[in-house]
Amino acid sequence: MMTTPYPAAKLFEPDFEPVVTRFDKITDAVRERSVDCGLIIHEAQMTYDREGFHRIADLGRWFKTTYGLPLPLGGNVLLRSLDSDIQSECCRLMRESIQYALDNHDEALQYALQFARDMETRLAEKFVGMYVNHYTLDAGDVIPQAVQKLLDLGHEAGLIPKRVQVQFVR
Repeated sequence: MMTTPYPAAKLFEPDFEPVVTRFDKITDAVRERSVDCGLIIHEAQMTYDREGFHRIADLGRWFKTTYGLPLPLGGNVLLRSLDSDIQSECCRLMRESIQYALDNHDEALQYALQFARDMETRLAEKFVGMYVNHYTLDAGDVIPQAVQKLLDLGHEAGLIPKRVQVQFVR
């Protein structure tokens, strides 16, 4: 329930009742009919159809169509109380690490494949591209807007107890 898809799903369909299930067991729960449907994350986004499931809704497309912004899928956070020099250094190190992965795509993909459950290279490449891309390197203006929008909507819907003001460090 601490992932982006949960508030997105509650915004999309406020009446759904979550059944907390480990991410790699969601399709099993649907198959066993212990739940009516599953909110899939991680690799299952790429493999659900080969298991015989079909998509009811794509929350990323819904968010983009509804709000004109991409659905933010995660991020690195720093304590606001850290000295600004430390925040900047952390950002520099993360940026260099991401750039290294982008510059060494094949090597990075081979590393990531160690953690891909039953995913061939082509699908793993597409999956990694969802999370490691130009937005990962530089969020620009659109990602802060998207994050703020999701948090504001979550607060308005009662999913986030207090309003949060996002601050991006570059």
